[in-house]
Amino acid sequence: MIRLYHHPLSVPSRFIRLAVGECELTCELIEERPWERREEFLLMNPAGTLPVMQEDNGPPIVGAWPASEYLDETRGFALDEHRLLPASADGRAEVRRLLDWFLGKFDPEVTVYLAEERVIKREMSRLGMDSSPDSSLLRAGRANIRMHLRYIDHLIVEQSWLAGDRMSYADLAAAAALSVADFLGEVPWQEYEEVKDWYARIKSRPSFRPLLNDQMRGVAPPAHYADLDF
Repeated sequence: MIRLYHHPLSVPSRFIRLAVGECELTCELIEERPWERREEFLLMNPAGTLPVMQEDNGPPIVGAWPASEYLDETRGFALDEHRLLPASADGRAEVRRLLDWFLGKFDPEVTVYLAEERVIKREMSRLGMDSSPDSSLLRAGRANIRMHLRYIDHLIVEQSWLAGDRMSYADLAAAAALSVADFLGEVPWQEYEEVKDWYARIKSRPSFRPLLNDQMRGVAPPAHYADLDF
């Protein structure tokens, strides 16, 4: 049994949820609100960051990168041609580069701004924490997402998937990031039809279905969010 400590608006958490699904595994989802600094969670991960994955009685696996490598090392060979990290060193390096882009650049430049300013700070205020929304950060997130959409569009001009001719962790990381923005109704899909088509292919996969059922108090995703045909 895999347990995954996550939050619905955490891009790294969504990425690992997709990876677990692509490995045809099920996991127990435990929602964690990092801003609450829960003592039991901090004992597992003193950094207080998400996700944290634990299999059976094994040690906590902290962070999306270690969790994805763990899944590849323990289940990757069984996936055969559907393995999410390529067999070649060059291919793996490219997937890891794009993982770093979407988890280390897209997320802090786009989804963190959008989620924190629109949802997380409201949740923090319920706890009496000083958390006034900053409209300038919202504007930054909305401007930055277009740059990232253009980059995805560039990547898929001459290939089916972001890192080549097969779906990989790179596609899952990008889709996880876009899914959070889409949940908040912040993706200008009408401006990027090729990216929309690529996202729809991933969105229609069985691994994506649990994400489409996510709910957040006070947030109503757009009607197309859970629509497989957009």
